[in-house]
Amino acid sequence: MDYDLKIVGGTIVDGSGGQGYRGDLGIKDGRVVALGDAAGEAGRTIDAGGLVVCPGFVDIHTHYDAQVLWDRMLTISPWHGVTTAVMGNCGFGVAPMRPSDRQGIMKTLEKVEGMSYESLEAGLGLDWPFESFPEYLSTVQGIGTAINLAAFIGHTPVRLYVMGDDAMEREATGAEVEAMANIVREAMAAGAIGFSTSQAATHNSFDGRPIPSRLASFSELDALVGAMAESGRGIMQNTIGKTLFHDEMSELARRHGVPVTWTALLAGMSGPGSHVKHLKRTAEQRAEGLQIVPQVACRPIMFDFDFGEPFPFEMRPIFKETMQTDRHGKKAIYADDGFRQNFRADTDPSAKHMLAGWAQRAVISNAPSDPSVEERPLTEVAAEQGRDPIDLALDMSIQSDFAARFRIPLVNFDHAEVSELLADDNTVVALSDAGAHASQLCDACYSTHLLGHWSRDEGAMPLEKAVHMLTQKPADLMGLADRGLLAQGRPADVVVLDPDEVGATGLSRVHDQPAGQDRLVAQAKGIQAVIVNGTVIREDNSDAISPDGQLPGQILRGSQAA
Repeated sequence: MDYDLKIVGGTIVDGSGGQGYRGDLGIKDGRVVALGDAAGEAGRTIDAGGLVVCPGFVDIHTHYDAQVLWDRMLTISPWHGVTTAVMGNCGFGVAPMRPSDRQGIMKTLEKVEGMSYESLEAGLGLDWPFESFPEYLSTVQGIGTAINLAAFIGHTPVRLYVMGDDAMEREATGAEVEAMANIVREAMAAGAIGFSTSQAATHNSFDGRPIPSRLASFSELDALVGAMAESGRGIMQNTIGKTLFHDEMSELARRHGVPVTWTALLAGMSGPGSHVKHLKRTAEQRAEGLQIVPQVACRPIMFDFDFGEPFPFEMRPIFKETMQTDRHGKKAIYADDGFRQNFRADTDPSAKHMLAGWAQRAVISNAPSDPSVEERPLTEVAAEQGRDPIDLALDMSIQSDFAARFRIPLVNFDHAEVSELLADDNTVVALSDAGAHASQLCDACYSTHLLGHWSRDEGAMPLEKAVHMLTQKPADLMGLADRGLLAQGRPADVVVLDPDEVGATGLSRVHDQPAGQDRLVAQAKGIQAVIVNGTVIREDNSDAISPDGQLPGQILRGSQAA
């Protein structure tokens, strides 16, 4: 046979942003060997008449570090056409990690990334087959994955490994910084895609203290980014904070000649129109020759939460005490009239932060004592009962032992502002957060949402540009030299989709995580086939390979497959 697989009669959109064209695609030994004209015989042929044939999507912001160890299929990303994912974002990860710190990091991941501790412990156990970062990559490679994975070396596990509990208490000594730099060098040599960190005020450990990376001085960041840069490649990813924003990113990019990508530039993150100044600053950085790329989202950041774990509010000082107490203590705080008055004042619609007016946007998503109010606006139910919305939410929470849940669009819900973010060539579409916040949100469907909602329905960009935004653009930013483009000789990561149907369904809650824990999922529409390194892994919205068999995904060490 000339080909293992041939896809015929489709419109080829190659990921470059160029005009799509009618043609065939031939795959042999996991690579594209014919594009446009694919004469010859094939072991299998897929008829793509009326469909689009494009590169697999590259999701650069995931948190699959733990999930991959129990879910080799990396659900739900492949459902939505993702064939390559980057994990280890925001300075998090599970390696390097001493055995004595394993429970602590799982509790921190529960707190910061919304991962169920019960799932983590059931899925990972406490006897991990790795300790160092190189051992972790080798473990994942040995397990096998449905899609390709690349990983950052995360600042928090590195700091915890070197400093122990002091990592959450103080700045590092010179010797400790050098020990951390050596771990970063080791990780880059093993194939880390770069170095990630966070100084976000929302990122706190399970006991209320800042996560380790937030205690780092600028000189420590400088040393660790420098250690990454010594490899001659790599990108820094960071979640911004007051001590790590435009000025600091510019300095690091300038000193070390490395690209930087940051999380996240969102509509309304510091009030209406606040994105404009950040786009302007980014343009100035690019004009200076600095490759500093904000990550933007194409969906509202929608959180489904309970007040037992009030993650969206923990950036506000009035919630500091709730992070340092148990469920009984939280109930006492929430019952206090003084706290409620402060809560109302702090989140009044006139405030200048992303939680301003949250109650006016909230929907009651779960009400065990009265299901009739579910999926109704909090303010509407409160008005019917003659009560203040915040009083109602907190009373429902206390009375249900925090089983009551609420859903709010946190940021990125202003349609016009999001459109401006997507249209700016200096941004990159990301922030799926796949693998994290499983019971609170699901944005792993961002790729099909961009294609269906923004490109087709809204006409915000041509299909070719939308595909480019999901493929070559993020791959090039990450230094993934052989992904994100359909071209002869490249790995055959391919999506076949129906442009008239592609999109994402609404969210549903399932209980398919270890220990029977729940998560939110969205089904894909219009994704006809997903191919990874020449193997069809999804077809007609179903898995085409066994999760227990040999899987085609590869660990991308540096920029190439292992």
